[in-house]
Amino acid sequence: MSSSTARSQLPALPVKTVLAASLIACFSLPMHVQAQQELPAEGELQSVVVTGTFAKNRRTIDSESPIDILTSRDLQSTGSGELATVLARLLPSLNFARATGADASDAVRPAQLRGLSPDQTLVLVNGKRRYTSAVVNVNGSLGRGSAPVDLNAIPLAAIDHVEVLRDGAAAQYGSDAIAGVINIILKKGAAGGDIEVGYGQTQERDGKQKSIKGSAGFALGDDGWVRVSAEVAERDPTNRAGADFRNPLEPRYGKVNQRYGDPESKPATVFINSEYHINDDVDWYAFGNYGKRDTSAAATWRTALIADPNNSKLFVQRTPLFPEGFLPLQNSTLTDQSIVTGLRGEAAGWRWDASINYGSNKFELDLDNTVNQSLGAASPTHFYAGSLKNEQTVLNLDAAREFPVSYFTGPLTVAVGAEARHEKYSIGAGDAASYTGGGSQGFAGFRPANAGSHSRHNESIYVNLEAEATKNLSGGVALRHERYSDFGSTTSAKGSARYSFTDALSLRGTVSSGFRAPSLAQQYYTITTTNFQVINGNNTAIETGTFAVNTPQARSLGAQDLKPEKARNYSLGLQFQPTRNFTTTVDAYRIDIDNRILFSANLVLNNALKNILAAQGTPVGSGRYFTNAVDTRTEGVDIVSTYRIDLQEKDRLDLTVAYNHNKSTVQKIADNPAILTANNLKLIDRQSIDRITVASPKDKFSLAADYGFGIWNVHGLVTRYGSFTVPQNDVKLDQTYDPQWVLDVSGSVKLGKNWRLVAGIDNVTNRYPAQVTSNGNLNVNGTQPYSIFAPNGFNGRYYYAKAGYSW
Repeated sequence: MSSSTARSQLPALPVKTVLAASLIACFSLPMHVQAQQELPAEGELQSVVVTGTFAKNRRTIDSESPIDILTSRDLQSTGSGELATVLARLLPSLNFARATGADASDAVRPAQLRGLSPDQTLVLVNGKRRYTSAVVNVNGSLGRGSAPVDLNAIPLAAIDHVEVLRDGAAAQYGSDAIAGVINIILKKGAAGGDIEVGYGQTQERDGKQKSIKGSAGFALGDDGWVRVSAEVAERDPTNRAGADFRNPLEPRYGKVNQRYGDPESKPATVFINSEYHINDDVDWYAFGNYGKRDTSAAATWRTALIADPNNSKLFVQRTPLFPEGFLPLQNSTLTDQSIVTGLRGEAAGWRWDASINYGSNKFELDLDNTVNQSLGAASPTHFYAGSLKNEQTVLNLDAAREFPVSYFTGPLTVAVGAEARHEKYSIGAGDAASYTGGGSQGFAGFRPANAGSHSRHNESIYVNLEAEATKNLSGGVALRHERYSDFGSTTSAKGSARYSFTDALSLRGTVSSGFRAPSLAQQYYTITTTNFQVINGNNTAIETGTFAVNTPQARSLGAQDLKPEKARNYSLGLQFQPTRNFTTTVDAYRIDIDNRILFSANLVLNNALKNILAAQGTPVGSGRYFTNAVDTRTEGVDIVSTYRIDLQEKDRLDLTVAYNHNKSTVQKIADNPAILTANNLKLIDRQSIDRITVASPKDKFSLAADYGFGIWNVHGLVTRYGSFTVPQNDVKLDQTYDPQWVLDVSGSVKLGKNWRLVAGIDNVTNRYPAQVTSNGNLNVNGTQPYSIFAPNGFNGRYYYAKAGYSW
């Protein structure tokens, strides 16, 4: 059903109208590539890219695949200090919903590219593979079942620019590069530096954010440099919970007891990037980071009274430790660290690079302000719930060289390489009180039976060929073979081409195969905890077991070993650049994925299945595991147009129009396990299917303007988030949300050569998504009024100011 917005809304605009308007805008009101890039004194509005190519001096306009470039200036153009939030505002094809009440997903929120799973996007830093988060998204948020890279562990202060390759690239980079590649390029060099302090808060006077960040370079003698970037922030929680009117007998009846919004967060991170010129043929480089992020997120409010098990019409006190009820707090510490070092140079005409890359992401969880009810009055109110850790070590050797070919107008670039990667995933048990009996309320701890470490290794080799065959035709082919210790071998291939009809108009396209290996987290994550499920229209607490696919419990419910996801990517694009200041690209794509891995439905067990699991030492009422569930097809189009108007003296106006339309459909559903069919259960339910097909916005449209005049700069961005549906297993409980318009504005002024002041407002019109309907108790009786699937969150208007000094 369609829902009206709870607060001020602009009229909804039909998708066809927006598509037509964006197409017209692309050719009559041109714009930008997701970035207001610096225009060379003599040249085009283009930049040299390194992502998706091994050729030298490849510009965005020459690329056979669509690439967006976001400069440091672009990344600072919003009030947010979170990389994922900023990317979602600047990239129409990226979605970053703000999960709340979703356990560890509150602390490590996943982002989606082209509506696909968050772990189907590969993230690089300085071209080197970034390790994924230890946190598995196992609750009802977008990206359920994924364990992607934690983008917010990378501070904006360290980033020079970001290159986003919107194309499959498994043949070039290996596993995960199905939706695309995000390559984060760090600031470098000894010259210059900057420092900035910032403050902001919402219209509701919560969510206060204080930050200080900076970057500075230092010389290493005459032949090297090191650049240090650091960022520290304090972000207070937001709360949009409604008053609790569930039971008039409650001591806190009618009060706001729940905390529902962004969690409290305190990140602190240091990044180092360095290089040293050893001799004319060899350079040494190293970069890495160390960071910690403390997060305090709220679970669901526990009422003071619960139904008497002997008489459902009577209520008894839940615990004497909290006579008015309690709000469990999930206090986590995320430790993120990495080091990459290597040598690169030239020998016998070959450019070579040899490196070693280690990174780890560790998540530790404490529970406060809660109890283990099975321990009664003797229960502690603080619990250590355990830890998750993901580690990755990568060895790389790459080489590239240009060879002249007599019948080509340009050289043939040949690139070859080899990679060895080792991965390790570990679960650490919590203290005994956190899992004894029903476990700590809010999140039961990891048990000793859940704890352990699992590892694997893989080796790969690749070859990549690129060439300009004629003045008008360029192309490339790539081939990569990988062998994994846990599921065998796979080979990926890619072909790409670009043809220029004129200097202003060209056509480009790619065809590729790809894959994503099942992560160790998906293979081995296991826990028993209390989950809330809608059963017979009521939000019911139920003991739920998450089982690794190789365990007896999962096998008893029909689990099989996971297979890699296999993808086929197709893209066709048009590039139009009639003048040096105007560029438009239109890229259509299709992505077919077989054996897509999903987290199963929460299987509410009957007595027969309960008895089987109880005999295996797991007395639970519900079970779930990962499975190769479906084949999907994703089709869409990206339109990006940029226009620069040079005004008097050095004044200029940059305009940008960008649009993404995206649709995913299920082509095939895997057969239901016989044991589940016999017990009237479905491994993949309707909600699981619809969560990957209709729960993300169908489209996204943005219009940006950046006007610089003298010492002043004014920036505006209006974004239209398309409609989406939050699905349930009962179709009558689905809720479809209308499109939402959001306006962000900011202004800055330079004071002398060094100082810069910025002030801005995100969500100027104070737009909120529609409220969740009360059907089926989906909004927990009004205490949780907004959907966590909302693409722009539900914090409302946000004011901010920054002061920066650079040298």
